[in-house]
Amino acid sequence: MQDDACYLKRKVTAGSLDVHPTEMALVVHYEVEASILGEDGGHLLGERKEGQKIVRVKSLSPSTDIGALAKKLLEECKLIPPSHLPQVEQLLYYLQNRKSFPAEGKVEKKEKRPVKPRELTPFEGMEVNEEASITKVDEYVELLYEGIPEKIRGSALILQLARNPDNLVELLKSEAALGALARVLREDWKQSVELATIIIYIFFCFSSFSQFHGVVSHYKIGALCMSVVEHELKRYDVWREELHKKSKAYESAPENGSLRRDQDKALRKYQGLLAKQEQLLRVSLYLLLNLAEDTRTELKMRNKNIVGLLVKVLERDHEELLVLVVSFLKKLSIFLENKNDMAELDTIERLARLVPCDHEDLLNLTLRLLFNLSFDSGLRAKMVEVGLLPKLSALLGDENNRQVAMRILYHISIDDCFKGTFVSTDCIPQLMQMLLDYGEEETEPEVIAIFINLAINMRNAQLMCEGNGLKMLMKRALKMKDCLLMKMIRNISQHDGPTKPLFIDYVGDLAAEICAEKEEEWVLECLGTLANLTIPDLDWELVLKEYNLVPYLKDRLKPGSAEDDLILEVVLMIGTVSMDDACAAMLAKSGIIPALIELLNAKQEDDEFVCQIVYVFYQMVFHQATRDVIIKDTQAPAYLIDLMHDKNTEIRKVCDNTLDIIAEYDEEWGRKIQSEKFRFHNNQWLVMAESRQDDGITPADGSGSPDFFSDPLAQNGDFDNTGDNNDLFDQTSSSPGRPATAYGFRPDEQPFYQYS
Repeated sequence: MQDDACYLKRKVTAGSLDVHPTEMALVVHYEVEASILGEDGGHLLGERKEGQKIVRVKSLSPSTDIGALAKKLLEECKLIPPSHLPQVEQLLYYLQNRKSFPAEGKVEKKEKRPVKPRELTPFEGMEVNEEASITKVDEYVELLYEGIPEKIRGSALILQLARNPDNLVELLKSEAALGALARVLREDWKQSVELATIIIYIFFCFSSFSQFHGVVSHYKIGALCMSVVEHELKRYDVWREELHKKSKAYESAPENGSLRRDQDKALRKYQGLLAKQEQLLRVSLYLLLNLAEDTRTELKMRNKNIVGLLVKVLERDHEELLVLVVSFLKKLSIFLENKNDMAELDTIERLARLVPCDHEDLLNLTLRLLFNLSFDSGLRAKMVEVGLLPKLSALLGDENNRQVAMRILYHISIDDCFKGTFVSTDCIPQLMQMLLDYGEEETEPEVIAIFINLAINMRNAQLMCEGNGLKMLMKRALKMKDCLLMKMIRNISQHDGPTKPLFIDYVGDLAAEICAEKEEEWVLECLGTLANLTIPDLDWELVLKEYNLVPYLKDRLKPGSAEDDLILEVVLMIGTVSMDDACAAMLAKSGIIPALIELLNAKQEDDEFVCQIVYVFYQMVFHQATRDVIIKDTQAPAYLIDLMHDKNTEIRKVCDNTLDIIAEYDEEWGRKIQSEKFRFHNNQWLVMAESRQDDGITPADGSGSPDFFSDPLAQNGDFDNTGDNNDLFDQTSSSPGRPATAYGFRPDEQPFYQYS
């Protein structure tokens, strides 16, 4: 056949295209067919072989023209046929948007993700002065059956190979290598920190890819790493105790040179051991973090107290190790069980010392972990207790961490018991300055949300109004029609003291908005702000007339005319202006009182509506004009008598106050009110008397019924019953009976009821 062979033919066939798993490159698969032909062109011998070519794309960036780059690649790489141009463009688009594998632990700064373990700092026993080759893996495996130094050398050479992702598949094919490494780690990790670090680092390289997690789990490396971490933390406690004893001995006799040398020697030994141990902890914990991608594996770690181990490591000062630990805790904190574990430990105290810190990634990760934990009210209390509030307020000036700091502050501001603590920080001045700096731009919702919460506290509200604070807030709210900002102003307006008179200058602006605007949410906030302005010097009659508010208020009292929140604000507004005698008369003439009774009938099951409407009656009976209308022209007193025994304490209280005034000015209603109160408070005595009458026992005077009002026991109310007596109420009254509902209300000696 050699004599017949005359020609050699080589044929290259293009195959599939793919992207490189870790590099910015395309992988071109192809097939080479080599044939030997005879003189007549006949086929004598042939062979096929598959291959691949890596085409690196170094110039690819977010601004790269993909179309032009794809054409350039086709010109330079003849293995890609022109017909594959659309596919090349698609793959380049994918590479352009793909988050690249963090070689050597480097990630983009903006991702704020934990840094991968960097180049392990070389220490004695780990340095290898030779270059590893994938073809000599079997030789390196043989070293794993020798002594500790040979095992360190063999594993270090395998680590060189494993750190190149292209070699992982080849190493995976060598089951003997992985099995030997797992065996050595299991048997010898306590004998050599260096050996344990190197072997765990090899498996860490595999754990960086999800498709290799099964291999790592097969050799039970995760469970072994948990044991390693737990053991090393116990050793750390022993080292620290020994160092403490040496230091204490030296402090007791500082003139003793021998003790000083012992102390220096112990310190150097401690620092050397600590450096090696932190390398081991870093790579072990990062391997566990990679495996925790599977929630089932994470649950197994939780059962082995991974949270406790991580919190213990927070005592360290090694920044890269802390970045890793905080990242791990942040991932775990999204599950309730893990969060509860952190709450039982000193997690907040140990995180507080990291805020602030010079390491940008560590600071940002710590804040994000604190944000996750701040959803728990108990942990929020712990944050305030350890002094995090002023630290978080100081971070509002840090552009990179301001957003997450504001969100934590918002969570803390939710709790009423912590609102007052903001006064002692610079949080409010900084937020006010930020609000001023926004100019025409839309305000960040986090800023307004914090303000809305804090404005409920009187001292905070005063701080917001200092200088031209209220003027700036009102000007911006009216200009931007910002409902959230107006809600904040409304909360400020509810406080008595020096802040409330400041609103007099803006009464006209708010009243004008009520009639001019159609957006209910905006009108609701403006109306609520006006309703809070219980200022004696304010001429409400002039305001109502100038802005023609009475028809608006009357129309909005009709059930279904608007959302319930807006109707309730109208009732509050009527209660506020009814404090003025002239305004009360104006409202009585307009027919608002019957409208209120109609609304009371429609909203009889809503305690808040009932209480506020009754309060309006309470205000109106102070004035002669409106008192006569309520008593003589409406059934309001009958409604109030029914409500006098309501299960809601505050409704009963305001009804009693109103009925006392009515009874003082009208004798007829006074007798009815007295009779109803008597019946309610002496129900047991009445039942007994009626039962005696049914048994044929008649009073001494021979009348058909006992003389209740002449009986001295009845007058003294000795048979008092505070039980449920709703069945004895006057059921013939035109006013409805109300079911008991829970309601929270603020009791005052002379109550003024506000909706906040």
